[in-house]
Amino acid sequence: MRVFLIVFAWLLVGLVHRGDCMISKSLLKEIDSVNKVGSYIGVVVPNGFEMNPLLQSPSFVASKKHPYVDISGRRFRIGTIESQRVIVVMTGLSMINAGITTQLLLSLFNVKGVLHFGIAGNANTELEIGDVTIPKFWAHTGLWLWQRNGEGPDDELPLESNGDYTRSIGYLKFSDYNNDTATRRKDNFKDNLLNRVWYQPEEVFPINTTPETRQHAFWVPVDKHYYALAKKLEGMKLEQCINATTCLPRTPKVARVKRGASANTFVDNGAYRTFLSTKFNVTPIDMESAAVGLICYQQKVPFIAIRALSDLAGGGSSISNEASNYAPLAAQNAVAALVKFVTLLPS
Repeated sequence: MRVFLIVFAWLLVGLVHRGDCMISKSLLKEIDSVNKVGSYIGVVVPNGFEMNPLLQSPSFVASKKHPYVDISGRRFRIGTIESQRVIVVMTGLSMINAGITTQLLLSLFNVKGVLHFGIAGNANTELEIGDVTIPKFWAHTGLWLWQRNGEGPDDELPLESNGDYTRSIGYLKFSDYNNDTATRRKDNFKDNLLNRVWYQPEEVFPINTTPETRQHAFWVPVDKHYYALAKKLEGMKLEQCINATTCLPRTPKVARVKRGASANTFVDNGAYRTFLSTKFNVTPIDMESAAVGLICYQQKVPFIAIRALSDLAGGGSSISNEASNYAPLAAQNAVAALVKFVTLLPS
């Protein structure tokens, strides 16, 4: 099965020579050599400023024989974190990049579990910047069906009868969040022509089902064992200060939370932050975690995401320039939680 996945991955990233259909033998041999060492924990991170604190940490030790393997614009770094074999890879921004990178990781390497970490916006008024959150469920909240103007919530959606789209998750009505473009007609507000968008579940094709037999998933669970282990992170010491003069109002903490949300949108809007919180009860808002989770869910690989809060997603704060000022501190706290979590895993 793994041989098939490796060949498929080569086809996916274009490393097959089209003329003679030969796979690059040297790179395939290198990957095989890496896999012969044993299984690895995959560590997936969105950006360089989030990854660098881990690579610069004394906890990460690069492999002397195979420090990295470069594939399709990604660098898969081989090494250990606290003696646990790991492969660290940066995805780049967005759901598509995160999904592609995670699929390559699982297809090419002998991975027994995936840990994802980074920073995120915060939609939870009970938590603060610098806190590290570990959700039990993740959803992709950027898959929409945009309803035409004039139709209401009781009208059937296009292709809903085929099972392609659904009203079961709910919608966002733009006029409810419109304060500037509404106009009056005889003491009544005119509806926003954007009407409403209906949130949709992802189509997934688990590896243990008949091919092309789709299932739907909106709330994707993290691994139950990983989530239980994460409780041991509560109470760990995290960084509070950027320097001697700039500190957060209180010492950050690790908190297991119920839900997180991802989409190809950097949320810096207070109204949408409030909507996500009240509608879906989410805490971290980011652009990658749900994609990583969906790939692991389909491939039946254990997964968990650790996201440190760098800003209030447009919710307003006494701290100015939240993300610009506190992203480095949040990234460092995410790394600290990740390293601690790795020490809890069996070798």
